[in-house]
Amino acid sequence: MSLRIHLQIAGGLLLLLSVAHGGFSRYFGWKQELGRLSLLTRQMFLVHTFFIALMVALLGGLSLFCADSLLAPGPLSRAVLAGMFAFWLFRLAIQWFVYSSAIWRGRRFYTFMHCVFSAFWIYAVLAYGLALRSVWSG
Repeated sequence: MSLRIHLQIAGGLLLLLSVAHGGFSRYFGWKQELGRLSLLTRQMFLVHTFFIALMVALLGGLSLFCADSLLAPGPLSRAVLAGMFAFWLFRLAIQWFVYSSAIWRGRRFYTFMHCVFSAFWIYAVLAYGLALRSVWSG
């Protein structure tokens, strides 16, 4: 499969993840949990969640609809791909080294989701890393 297709797949998955952010509040019971926080902290949390979802959607759209431009060698494509590679590499590290295994260990669905997201972050790191390597050498 070509790098273009892998970038488009990663982009489509990022768009799905962005949409999924809309259901996080209900699934994780944020209304009850956030109710215990100060108004400022609650609103900052919700605003940051919105902007994370927005950025994930924008990165997904860029990957899905502009894969050819991302793969065209040049300083802009190298900078964007380097940023995306670093972003998902750090996200992968957080999945393994920041989130406590107590969250998912012994809980079948959470363990499954931990594995699914680990696989997704690995895929994103590989897709953007290989694309970066191709534009760096090309």
